[in-house]
Amino acid sequence: MRSPLRRTAALLFAAAALAGSTAPVFPVSAAAPAAAPAGPRHAECRTRVHGSHATAHCFNGNATTDHVQLHVECVRWWDPDMDTARAAVGPAAHVSLTQRCWLGIRHAWVTHRVT
Repeated sequence: MRSPLRRTAALLFAAAALAGSTAPVFPVSAAAPAAAPAGPRHAECRTRVHGSHATAHCFNGNATTDHVQLHVECVRWWDPDMDTARAAVGPAAHVSLTQRCWLGIRHAWVTHRVT
């Protein structure tokens, strides 16, 4: 028959061994792997449509120049769809673009061309 002290010590040893085997294993490396290079980044644009007027406010927080253009699709078939001229938005710069239809706007969006 075992003594209660030996049984307690054996249970503690088994619990410690079990806890040690379930510890997470992390690889050790000298340097973290490099992230994949990101593609060209666009200026952040917010478009607002109010009645027959559309406005886009664009801010470029990147180091490259972005050329933005506002496009407007009108509701009526006889009302021509409109596009603004491209506007260059340099690094840390802001630009506002506006366009309108005669009676209403169905959809407005901004396109980008990074140089």
